[in-house]
Amino acid sequence: MPPLKYPRWALTLLATAQLIIALDATIIFVALHDMGRALQINAQQLQWVVSAYTVAFGGSLLLGGRAADLLGRRRFYRLGMLLFALASLLGALAPNATLLIVARAAQGIGAALLFPATLALINTLYAEGPVRNRALAIWSMASAAGLALGTLLGGVLTQAFGWPAVLAVIVPLATACAVAAGAWLPADGPRVRGRSFDLAGCLTVTAGGSLLVTTLVQGPEWGWTAPATLICLLLSAVLLTVFVQIEKRSRDPLMQFALLRLPGLRAALGLTFAFMSSYGVQYYFLALYFQDGYGWSPLQAGMAFLLPTLVCTFGIRIAERMLQRRSPRQVLAWGFAAGAIGITAVALAMPHGAGYWPLLPGIVVLSVGQGMSWTAMWIVAGQGVPGPQQGVASGMAATAQQIGGALGLAVLVMVANAARGTQAATSADALQGMVNAQYGAALFAALGVVIALGLRPARVDSAATACLSNEA
Repeated sequence: MPPLKYPRWALTLLATAQLIIALDATIIFVALHDMGRALQINAQQLQWVVSAYTVAFGGSLLLGGRAADLLGRRRFYRLGMLLFALASLLGALAPNATLLIVARAAQGIGAALLFPATLALINTLYAEGPVRNRALAIWSMASAAGLALGTLLGGVLTQAFGWPAVLAVIVPLATACAVAAGAWLPADGPRVRGRSFDLAGCLTVTAGGSLLVTTLVQGPEWGWTAPATLICLLLSAVLLTVFVQIEKRSRDPLMQFALLRLPGLRAALGLTFAFMSSYGVQYYFLALYFQDGYGWSPLQAGMAFLLPTLVCTFGIRIAERMLQRRSPRQVLAWGFAAGAIGITAVALAMPHGAGYWPLLPGIVVLSVGQGMSWTAMWIVAGQGVPGPQQGVASGMAATAQQIGGALGLAVLVMVANAARGTQAATSADALQGMVNAQYGAALFAALGVVIALGLRPARVDSAATACLSNEA
């Protein structure tokens, strides 16, 4: 990779990519009510305004990661940004539910091209150690800023300009990043000759992964024993099994299974899963609790997340400083432990508090842990991975993250609904169900502690590295 001419501007572009992805994940929630009313979208279609993005993102990450490795990280950064901009414009102009859902799916594909390319650029442009840790900390802070900005900006834009504004605001930002990347990111090297793109593997893993995420998202709605759920699970298992067989026989496989011999990446798959199953579900359950339990408006609920995201940024800074003296294992163990303690404290305070303040101590603790864990787990994901494989490794870890978010939410929604039964959303039983779900999220955070404690100092698996270097 050529040396950086503009290191600060390059890092700004890479951080802005994560800000856009995080912003898009939260800015849509506040506008959903107005979208449904303006486009006459029923509840099922409205859910797919959110789920279409998740399914396309989670199902396309391996494709995005390997394509960036083979065809160029800067090229796919720019392509992902342009697709994000075009999809956002399409969504803002959508006259009906179908086009809006298609636009959200296209945004998800854009994010799947952008995320692994961005993370691979960080892991190849910045040397492993303090320099890379600093770059990842800034990238993580951009993510926290995007989450905070999304909750606030979504309410302001929807109230002032209507729901299309929450999509239109992304268009100039993503377009500017795509243009600036041509000047501020180093050019991709020459493409390797004689390499083929694993189209069969790409199609099977994208279809199988998308079906799996779809089933996890829709499971609570369809019912876990419903024919649609079981058929989708079976088809997903068949497609992913076919993918494994294709990869074993392919001369240029989409995914090198030797990557799974790298202990850091193996641990990162579990850590990203546990992260989204614990921290990642907090926006969902707390937003519902604020509105159903306290009777807050969506804008009030969004503003309630400003402090947690600021505290999360503080947790990122703590992780950056700790990593100068401590191993990622210790930072992750402390981070996930803070999550387990903080989420439990929130659950204990929810039935007894008449407002936001009793929840605050637990929210502060879990937000610090969230910032610490986010930065450190991506450091672990890149450790020991050869440069030519950084994109697909990032895609693997991000795929586990998306599956963790979908499966964790599905399981915890089932826990919450078991207590609610047929009661109204504002009933005591329904609110107790959300408390029970929080205890479940704390258990997922405790799983993160166990995985973190199992980490050992990064060692180079010479056999795996040689295999990857020869096949990359």
